[in-house]
Order: sequence, then C-alpha cells, then structure tokens
Amino acid sequence: MEKEKTRYSDEELKEFRDLINMKLEKAKKDYEILKSSINNSDGNDTQDTSPTFKVLEEGASVLSKEEAGRLAQRQQKFIQHLQAALVRIENKTYGICRETGKLISKERLRAVPHATLSMDAKLKQR
Repeated sequence: MEKEKTRYSDEELKEFRDLINMKLEKAKKDYEILKSSINNSDGNDTQDTSPTFKVLEEGASVLSKEEAGRLAQRQQKFIQHLQAALVRIENKTYGICRETGKLISKERLRAVPHATLSMDAKLKQR
C-alpha cells in the first residue's frame, strides 16, 4: 500500500512558485493601476496591457475614489496572501491544509494558489 503523500515534491513546489510569481506580478500591476486611478495621475497611460487589464483601466476611470480604494485594499491583501504562499513554498509546507494536515488538491491550488484550507475543511467552515 502506497503511503499517502504528506507534502508536495520540490518539482511540484517549483511549478506552484512559478504560477504564484506570475499572479503576483499581475496583481502588483493591477494594484498600481488602482492606486494611480485614486491619485488621478495620468489615467491615459496605457502601457502594453492585456484585454482584461484594459477593462480594468477603463473601469478604474469610472470608479469612485472610495471603490477604487476598497479594490486597492483587496488587491493589497491578495498580494500579501500570495507572498505568504511563497514563504510556505520555501518552508516546504505549501499545499498542506491548516485544518486537516492533508494535502490540498492540485486543482484547488491551481485555482486558488494561496489556499491554506482543503475543500473539505473550507466547506466545514460554513
């Protein structure tokens, strides 16, 4: 009988690190756009942006300062969660559910790379 895996391999952790770094880069860009929309610094500055980024930019120009501020706060929190996930990768504790101690499924981690709860534990929280 195969022993249940207690952690992801270094190879798997590298895959997640790359995914998180990509998301982190995008999150930081989105955060900068939101911040600049709050400060109303040149809103027409469209660097090389993806279509979703364009929508965010156009949306940011019609957001109230209050809404933009809330979104920027959420974005900042998201960035902190992603950075914490990178620390867990370094510690080799990434992907381990903080409730059950079991591995969180790869599917869930690909969708929510900063997840610290397995779906079972998450559903029990409700």
